[in-house]
Amino acid sequence: MERIDMNPASEPLVLVSHPLCPYVQRAAIVLMEKGVPFERRDVDLAHKPRWFLELSPLGKTPVLLAGGDAIFESAVICEYLDETLLPPLHPRDALQRARHRAWMEFGSALLNAIAAFYNAPDEAALAARAADIRARFARVEAALGDGPWFAGPELGLVDAVFGPVFRYFDVFDTIGDFGCLEGLPKVCAWRAALAGRPSVREAVGPEYPELLSEFLWGRGSALARRMGAGTPVLAD
Repeated sequence: MERIDMNPASEPLVLVSHPLCPYVQRAAIVLMEKGVPFERRDVDLAHKPRWFLELSPLGKTPVLLAGGDAIFESAVICEYLDETLLPPLHPRDALQRARHRAWMEFGSALLNAIAAFYNAPDEAALAARAADIRARFARVEAALGDGPWFAGPELGLVDAVFGPVFRYFDVFDTIGDFGCLEGLPKVCAWRAALAGRPSVREAVGPEYPELLSEFLWGRGSALARRMGAGTPVLAD
């Protein structure tokens, strides 16, 4: 599909959001990389309003309102934005696009692993989940080139997916050393490059670290108990 430069005045974009949702952050990063103005409209996912459930069949954020249409699911939103707005963030080559889509899915699986980590009920499970995350990042390390981005000098949709993944570790690192990125220099360099990208920084509000800490504290998990004790969790 030929990409077009949509007129924001004729196609007002609204990103229905939640302050902590990493999938919302993906869409926000892509919108900012495209240089398109948009409105963010946060919803309380604990008390979902009727209008939101009518727009989101799965009851999840993000939802992109483009004129009179509602698009749900972050990967679909990102692909839609890349097909309709310049500059392109996916490779032109079909095989490379397929490879990038696969790594975007890998990023989603990493988010699930992170959720298992912060929900781990005890110390043994916490250590096992940390080791699982480390093994997944080792696969990423093997796929990375010279950087600074996933595919080299040009930022792409895979980078938009992993920016929110790495953001969790900004808070995890204040709790303890879990070893999830230990011995992975390319992954660490990629994390640092993404942390310095304006679109990644601005995909969340300044209150994000505090909100995430409050969320983690409320899980009642092994990680939450470590937060309460103020004792670092050391990797094996």
